[in-house]
Amino acid sequence: MSESRPVLQGYMRDDGRKGIRNVVVVAYLVECAHHVSRRIVNHFDDLDIHLIGFPGCYPNQYASDMMRAVCTHPNVGAVLLVSLGCESMDRDALRDAVAASGRPVELLVIQECGGTRTTTDRGIALVVQLRAQLACQQSVPMALNELVVGTICGGSDGTSGITANPAVGRCFDKLVAQDVACIFEETGELVGCEEIMAARAVNPTLGSLIQACVAKAERYYRIMGFGSFAPGNADGGLTTLEEKSMGAYSKSGSSIISGLIKPGDIPPRGGLYLLDVVPDGEPRFGFPNIVDNAEIVEMIACGCHLTLFTTGRGSVVGSAISPVIKVCANPETYQRLAEDMDINAGRILTGEASLDVVGDEIYRTVLAVAGGQRSVSEALGHQEFILTYKSFEPIGPACLPLKNI
Repeated sequence: MSESRPVLQGYMRDDGRKGIRNVVVVAYLVECAHHVSRRIVNHFDDLDIHLIGFPGCYPNQYASDMMRAVCTHPNVGAVLLVSLGCESMDRDALRDAVAASGRPVELLVIQECGGTRTTTDRGIALVVQLRAQLACQQSVPMALNELVVGTICGGSDGTSGITANPAVGRCFDKLVAQDVACIFEETGELVGCEEIMAARAVNPTLGSLIQACVAKAERYYRIMGFGSFAPGNADGGLTTLEEKSMGAYSKSGSSIISGLIKPGDIPPRGGLYLLDVVPDGEPRFGFPNIVDNAEIVEMIACGCHLTLFTTGRGSVVGSAISPVIKVCANPETYQRLAEDMDINAGRILTGEASLDVVGDEIYRTVLAVAGGQRSVSEALGHQEFILTYKSFEPIGPACLPLKNI
């Protein structure tokens, strides 16, 4: 398969990126506008109208940047912003940013519209108009190496690091070899793997930065008094954070690590990237990611067109904006939750398939979903989304080195 030969169809955006979906986003700008926004979305029986939002009345820079990034994600074709009217989110700046990206955008302010029913009715009418505009947009050829693919693990158990995670790693190796940008995370679940990752970095400077970001995560967790190890992990057979870390690490495959990014940073080129999700500075925001979907949102903000979600214990979540492909690690879990899974990696454990076979199946599923096929969670209408508070310092040029020196 040629790197430059188009293999997909996408939707062209003004910034040169292409989306594999063309969704209308209804975004509430404070929790007080959540109900009205949900009423608008629930009016439609449409898998391509998605609800997202930020609940806080006082956003910080991180939250504002994240809202801007997700509202201008390549998979987003148009946006309806719903404001109460007295929150501190700069709704005009967000609307202007979306408009500057070339997307149709509308803004409703509940305090100016007349209340719940009136705003809901106006919102429904506006979504109809936005959908009509997107219906006129033609798809364009999209090369495989224009994709950005992320991966996370959730509800891990003792099978995750043996089956699903390394199978995703095989898929990542295949994608990276074709110049696709692939993102793995979470530094708090990679404690103990920093030296291994540093050895895979494209140069020693990046290797040192990777070690520093894992040390930051370890310090953060120690100060806050928790680690990325849940009771469900122990019930599933995991015994230590190090054991969980090695399983999580295996999702990254064996490719050279090209860069270290933070939430909202877009990979500048194909390659393998580590996403640092733990806030910078002194710990003050609590859990870095209170649920798996917080990490998915951050990968979406980094441009991920879709996410590979591995699970041993089982999960039923999906995501707004970008499809989630669920890879089940445990054959018994797959039997119980087959209706929510895309791939049964548990076949590796039962001897029915090899890592390479399942890795190739994941790869082909990525191509199918990127080509328009609905993932299971997407077809079920899952649109989980959560955004809270964090603080990050900008990355330096050494995080994205241009060459191996």
